[in-house]
Amino acid sequence: MAKILVVDDETDLEVLIKQKFRKQIREQEYEFFFAINGLDALLKVAEQPDLDIVLSDINMPEMDGLTLLSKLNEIKPLLRSVMVSAYGDMDNIRTAMNRGAFDFITKPINFEDLSITMEKTLKHTRQIKETLQAVKENNILKMYVDENVLNFMGNREFETTIMANETINATVLFIDVCGFTKISETAPADTVVKMINTYFDVMVKEIMSQDGFIDKFIGDAIMAVFKGDFHLDRAIDAALASRKKINSLPDLDGTQQFRPKVSIGIKSGEMISGNIGSASLKRLDYTVIGDTVNTAARLQDIAKENQIIICEACYTKVKEAFNCEKIGSISLKNKSEPVTIYNVID
Repeated sequence: MAKILVVDDETDLEVLIKQKFRKQIREQEYEFFFAINGLDALLKVAEQPDLDIVLSDINMPEMDGLTLLSKLNEIKPLLRSVMVSAYGDMDNIRTAMNRGAFDFITKPINFEDLSITMEKTLKHTRQIKETLQAVKENNILKMYVDENVLNFMGNREFETTIMANETINATVLFIDVCGFTKISETAPADTVVKMINTYFDVMVKEIMSQDGFIDKFIGDAIMAVFKGDFHLDRAIDAALASRKKINSLPDLDGTQQFRPKVSIGIKSGEMISGNIGSASLKRLDYTVIGDTVNTAARLQDIAKENQIIICEACYTKVKEAFNCEKIGSISLKNKSEPVTIYNVID
């Protein structure tokens, strides 16, 4: 529904507007607001920040329409104004246009002309809003997506490439902030978001420094994937660095002395990489799935504060590079045999 402010000291214009546009008002196409001069109009603009257009007379007491036009350009540069006045001489028209008026209509009002002008102005306003929204979405996208990826998305090969599925050998890391659920139930929402974003930012930097990529954020946990040479070693290095950095963080204001700790599960092996989700919903995540991923998640579930848990197969590969302690055998969901696990010390 379009919101339109009519500014005129002739109060009978309000009655005329409501009569001439009664169909659009009844069908909720238009919603009109009325002000008797420029000062009153500024109050209405403050009360209705989402106005679409202003229809304003020129000659009014206290604040005239041309002064109002200048004020609106200062406080609402995207709000479009149409001047409606009996003073239709060229000087007034040029002054109005120079101060940012979108159009000019003379009195007595031809309501057919007014209707066409309003539709034209509203169309222009919608285009501006759509353009700004596109710019905003593009800027948000640039915050999260590498420029090379954006350029690639414009390539014809993008659609077929991004849909490609493959089996890869990689390492999955799950890292969780211990005890955060409890603090999130008592701390203010702004504090909770500030805290988790701070912790995530610390861990993401360490993961990226080891050429890992963030697959997803899951509540207060991160799932990361490492590919390429020495992917298991790099995942453990990222885990050790993340643990160290998190343990050294100072208390955040308003956190009730909450000291963050992490629990980490790591598993290396084969997994399926592909676009997973709902095509009909147009929500697809390029992610990894399979037993290796599930096992990494379960290892994280059983990890205690400051523990980095790996299985025996991973321990065998990295035992000469990292200091680990054997914890013992445990049962994991969907595993027929007990799994021997180790905690990476350093």
